[in-house]
Amino acid sequence: MKKNPEIIILSIAVVSLFFSNSCSQELRKKNIGIQLWSVRENMKEDPAKTIEELGKTGYAFIEAASYFQGKFYEMSPVDFRTLVEKNNMLFLSSHTGLPVPDSASWESSMAWWDTCISAHAEAGVSYIVQPFMDSVGYSGLNGLQRYCDYFNAVGEKCRKKGIRFGYHNHSGEFAELDGQTIYDYMLEHTDSSLVFFQADLYWIYLGGKNSVDYFTRYPGRFTLWHVKDEKEIGVSGKMDFKTIFENAETAGMKYAIVEQEEYTTTPMEGVKKSLEFLLNADYVK
Repeated sequence: MKKNPEIIILSIAVVSLFFSNSCSQELRKKNIGIQLWSVRENMKEDPAKTIEELGKTGYAFIEAASYFQGKFYEMSPVDFRTLVEKNNMLFLSSHTGLPVPDSASWESSMAWWDTCISAHAEAGVSYIVQPFMDSVGYSGLNGLQRYCDYFNAVGEKCRKKGIRFGYHNHSGEFAELDGQTIYDYMLEHTDSSLVFFQADLYWIYLGGKNSVDYFTRYPGRFTLWHVKDEKEIGVSGKMDFKTIFENAETAGMKYAIVEQEEYTTTPMEGVKKSLEFLLNADYVK
């Protein structure tokens, strides 16, 4: 019997749509996000095209790296949120912040935070993360305590707007300061109800420490993770991601976020490879 070509084409289209939707649902089950710093040059050149391509790749949400004067990537909070959601992702998290203010600049800094937090609330963001300290935080325990008090104050402001505030580490926080490890001091002198920690897994490794040790000593504090490697995730062979992810519940991890700073290929191809690695890892739930 001769088959109708139109029926064959239609059947192929239906099957393709089924598998496409199934794949999309599977990608969303793993709920993996992307830190837009990973594709920063792409975002500078064409943010709309970059967001569209990331959405097609299968990332479930984004973490922004460009808040300035009430805008994200030169777009209003609503416009940027709309762009992200139009491409089947959520605008979940954002990196921003200010150095710790002194007494003379405290009020102006708090006013800056009020504007910042309001913009993030308008964009529907759930998490604001400060990714740095200036030299004050590394100058001695008095300076570090100033940062802890400052982060508690910002965390309280965020909580009132329904947003959680966190701190993102680099390798410098694992140095000793007046006989204490900086990162440990911060974990012990910030209020866990006001300040969470975004664990950058690769920076912890470069700092000479073990992520799982921190998860065990300070359970529940590491709400967000930056899943990172030397280049694309899994390429270096240095990171024991399996053991780390097996301790996600102890850490309190809710969302895993890919961040890349070096590449074997282009940034966009690199973040695609990193996502593919995590999607194929049976220990990533």
